[in-house]
Amino acid sequence: MRLNISFLCGLLTVSMMSQATVITSRNAIDRFLNKLGADGKADTRKTIDWGVVPGPFYTPELGVGVGVAAVGLYRPDEHQRHTPLSSLSFTGFASSTGAFGVGYENYTFMADDRWRFYLSGDLSRRPLHYWGEGFRAGRGQRGKQSYDSAKFSGVPRILYQLADHTYAGLGWSFSYEGASSLQHKASGSFYQQNEPRHIFSSGASALFSYDSRDFVANPSRGQVLNLSWTRYTSAFASNNRFDAFDAQYDYYHAVNDTSLVAWEVYSRFTNGQVPWTMQSLLGDSHHLRGYYEGRYRDRNMLTSQLEWRKKLSWRHGVVAWVGAGNMSDRPSEILDGHWLPSVGAGYRFEFKKNMNIRMDYGLGQHSSGFYFQVGEAF
Repeated sequence: MRLNISFLCGLLTVSMMSQATVITSRNAIDRFLNKLGADGKADTRKTIDWGVVPGPFYTPELGVGVGVAAVGLYRPDEHQRHTPLSSLSFTGFASSTGAFGVGYENYTFMADDRWRFYLSGDLSRRPLHYWGEGFRAGRGQRGKQSYDSAKFSGVPRILYQLADHTYAGLGWSFSYEGASSLQHKASGSFYQQNEPRHIFSSGASALFSYDSRDFVANPSRGQVLNLSWTRYTSAFASNNRFDAFDAQYDYYHAVNDTSLVAWEVYSRFTNGQVPWTMQSLLGDSHHLRGYYEGRYRDRNMLTSQLEWRKKLSWRHGVVAWVGAGNMSDRPSEILDGHWLPSVGAGYRFEFKKNMNIRMDYGLGQHSSGFYFQVGEAF
């Protein structure tokens, strides 16, 4: 879930305190969560087995607010017991700064997992900052531009199984983002770089995936290699013509019944008339936690992270990670330049079967960030 919102702070605080309470307190919390469908189980007899969890949040960017997460688990055909569980999730928030948004993510497995359909996207309005392109712009403060962002995006993908764990398919990516209510107009980054402030990007994708994970939304073993190439052109109503190539490799190794080591390498390369809205972002809630999303952006980026995950008693779990990332204007320079580090730790609370609420605190170079979301970072 790519909405960087801490909408479950209140619930997580209660759950951490409950670790030190007696069993009857746990039962009381379980009974309350069961009423919301957050029972730690998946009832596949239902069309979709929903779980809903509301809660307050606070971040420096969004202020005080309230949010809600809804996660549904299901099987398109209940007779296909060997098909992985499908999932559909929504997150929503509203805050005192006037920010609001919804995000959605869907993984559907059909016909004994011969077909897979994925869908993700968001719709939001929030106050943000824009520093410009490149590492030097992100490090500086003088060219920082405050603005209001209005955004909607969607990425549908369909894949067909070619061999065991091997899939290929097609997708579509569309995204609109507009900047308004700009401040510091005389010296702001948008004006220095003469950037268009409203961009619509739309393109078709070719996809390849090798995926041996046991559960896509929260794996406990296996590995995945995802490759995608997307061409954005005027034929798809895109304002700019450019290409984007994404490569992701994740590996999951179970140390024992309660401990897991997860490793990821992720890269994104672009060429052509790449708008500021579609540049590669070095630092977000998934690939390099601890940095303000959008502060470091360029045409190309490479990140890697290693995470240790530990399941504790009842619904509790903890994680710790280390990572680093780099960005560049040219692909040949991606290993040179300034590597940004990331370290951090987090807490997990299981509210549906194999579905966690996560609370992460990441430390970067002269930067830090809190992340409260549904699902693992990778």
